[in-house]
Amino acid sequence: MPDMPSSAPLLRAEGLTRRFGGLTAVDAVSVDLHVGQVHAVIGTNGAGKSTLINMLSGEIAPSGGSIAFEGADISRWSQPKRARAGVGRSYQRTTIFHSFDVLENCRLAAQASLQRPWALWQAASACTASLERAHAAMEAAGLARMAHTPAGSLSHGQQRQLEIAMCLATAPRVLLLDEPLAGMGAEETERMLAMLEQLKQAHAVLLVEHDMDAVFRIADHITVMVNGQVIASAAPGEIRNNPDVQLAYLGDAHVH
Repeated sequence: MPDMPSSAPLLRAEGLTRRFGGLTAVDAVSVDLHVGQVHAVIGTNGAGKSTLINMLSGEIAPSGGSIAFEGADISRWSQPKRARAGVGRSYQRTTIFHSFDVLENCRLAAQASLQRPWALWQAASACTASLERAHAAMEAAGLARMAHTPAGSLSHGQQRQLEIAMCLATAPRVLLLDEPLAGMGAEETERMLAMLEQLKQAHAVLLVEHDMDAVFRIADHITVMVNGQVIASAAPGEIRNNPDVQLAYLGDAHVH
């Protein structure tokens, strides 16, 4: 693919729509994701946020609209093909292997993205590239010192960090993060926000999140969805002062 100018979005979705029978869950939504930015998507339950992230990651096909990655149309690409190209995601519920240690979880994620059918003679655990990616991912996620800790014994926040580390082990350039702060205490939230601040330096990050204080601290751009539609998309200051957003979602606590 050709090199894109730095001002161009790494991933661009235009007019994305998804219908389930007579229900339009996402209605003509457009988002641009840039390296160096956290783009937050907020909205009440049922606003269409998870459906949007599922379309961007390739888990469900859009009913309309388009998705471009590095300028190439990936609207019909499968989820595995998008992942191999550099579109990674995390989930609302952790998908870690509880009986394996942190390193093995990351190594397995890296191995899945480094399919080498010609290396049948080599034990998968001996794959140097997978191990290198796993160690780099643990370092980036702040888990390097816990490499040999069983995943099941990690705290809730550490398990969320591990899930992001597993995503990083696939060497993504886009990170689609679905409520990574859910269920976290204050200290764990601080750790996650610091990690996101670091990760955005080399990644384009889309963050679906309910913690409004965290969103306004970390986001460079915020898109607000209500009933499947975008009612506002702007910098945090503009969103905070948007009367439509205040009425539909934020409430008095975030007006001033």
